[in-house]
Amino acid sequence: MRRTKRLALALTLAISTSVLAAPAVSATTATPRCDTRPLQSALKSLRGAGASGISMAIESPRCGAWKGGAGLADLLDHRPVTGDEHSRIASDTKAWVATVVLQLTAEGRIRLDDSVDHYLPGLIRTEHYDGRRITVRQLLQHTSGLPDYLDAPYWEDETAHRWEHFEPLWTVRQALELPPPTGRPASGFSYSNTNYNLAGLIVSKVTGHSIATEIRQRIIRPLGLRHTSWPGDRTTLPSPELRAYVERGGKLRDWTDWNVSGSDASGALVSTASDVTAFWTALMGGRLLPAAQLAEMKRTVPDGEGGRYGLGVERYEQKGLVTWGHSGFMETGHKLRNAVTGNGSRSVTLLVGSEEFDENKVDAALARLIRDLR
Repeated sequence: MRRTKRLALALTLAISTSVLAAPAVSATTATPRCDTRPLQSALKSLRGAGASGISMAIESPRCGAWKGGAGLADLLDHRPVTGDEHSRIASDTKAWVATVVLQLTAEGRIRLDDSVDHYLPGLIRTEHYDGRRITVRQLLQHTSGLPDYLDAPYWEDETAHRWEHFEPLWTVRQALELPPPTGRPASGFSYSNTNYNLAGLIVSKVTGHSIATEIRQRIIRPLGLRHTSWPGDRTTLPSPELRAYVERGGKLRDWTDWNVSGSDASGALVSTASDVTAFWTALMGGRLLPAAQLAEMKRTVPDGEGGRYGLGVERYEQKGLVTWGHSGFMETGHKLRNAVTGNGSRSVTLLVGSEEFDENKVDAALARLIRDLR
């Protein structure tokens, strides 16, 4: 749910070197026309990234749909990654939510430049924040100036509320008690999970359905994503799951099971690498949004860290190649990396079951795949 910069981190997980040095590799068979050299090179990088397990899926014109990965999905029973694992996709959920909002915009039911107060009258009226001056567009683009509710002292103890249920409205009210974020760039960008829980509330007000229901009806069912779900209060993942590990107090801990209801529209979805890849392929391929709304989604502002952010999407550029996606990190230790070309012709998703790993190697593998696969 929290957003992390794409920087290398030192490997601190207390996993035996025998597990990390040579994790298993699993893959489906590529088509005869597929040049698998970029794939094998990427897998080699992933094997040395220090993550317990990485589940991967790609789509490209010649290689078609492919899934596989590196390492172990479960360290306890030594279950290898196959590419079928369910994982928490965390903030990648924001792209799905933004897609629903933009579909409603195309239908004339939401206007991006209407105020939050127009849809949720009186909810935001404090000394620092006024819903009459915050637009739906600003929520989706993180330029609202609202703080992240996860910055409240309530959340400092990571596991104190691990099994509790939280309503999104409560998280918004919690954020309104915090001071405004500082150090915002000129664009006004300040990443805040509060923005998307608010967007989910607006969708509910307009449609009469929860954001979970709208995502199911508008995205999951039309695309046939059989392995994507909204967990609600379910604390476990569907089988097979990608177990997630964190290092605390010098010990490796399995934090996979968690009640993530408070994440709501900011990061609650559970999915597989293949389903996430299919979603991004459809989104950038123009199958989920009309051209005008997809163009709005791709209107970006600087994020203050060298990147750019649109409406629920991150824009990346490396060596002249522009790609889109949305990274994710959940308190459980699950992480997500992805990239898709602007026309949806090539898409890659990596689901990682470790809080800390060599992100440089993972990102290099991702860049190699999206650049070289045909």
